[in-house]
Amino acid sequence: MDCDGDFSAYASARWATLVRSAVFLGCTLDEAHDLAQTTLLRCYTAWRKVEKARDRDAYVYRIMLNCHRDSRRRRWWGERPAATLPDRATEDPTEHVEVTDAVHRALADLSPVHREVIVLRYYAHLSEQQTADVLGIAPGTVKSRVARALRLLATNGHLADLAEGGQ
Repeated sequence: MDCDGDFSAYASARWATLVRSAVFLGCTLDEAHDLAQTTLLRCYTAWRKVEKARDRDAYVYRIMLNCHRDSRRRRWWGERPAATLPDRATEDPTEHVEVTDAVHRALADLSPVHREVIVLRYYAHLSEQQTADVLGIAPGTVKSRVARALRLLATNGHLADLAEGGQ
């Protein structure tokens, strides 16, 4: 029962960050909720291993990235036809936020390896070592991928348009 309490506290504290990280990895909000839920389910079933991990957050993000990669390999993520249209469309709360849109578009232009390293380092606030542990790469590789990704973002047209727009 004590493990359930520890897991519940951890899941409650990390839920929003996991969902936002998934969005930055390229998921829609619904997909991000699914990914966060799948991640936490896998963490729950292996909670004793997660608790014993040297760095719990890095371990959880490793699980999340594995779930994300697995889901992208298995599914087609294009349009899905529906027999009936909903009465009204649900509105995305970030739809009218120019900055969020520009960041999402800029991140989408990055390769998956560059996007992952940017999300882990700058959104999840993992250290270089934690990021290296999550991705299974050397800290030097994290540094070089971050540098390359930042150069690509610096020249990204979506962000340049935002800067020119006075934001």
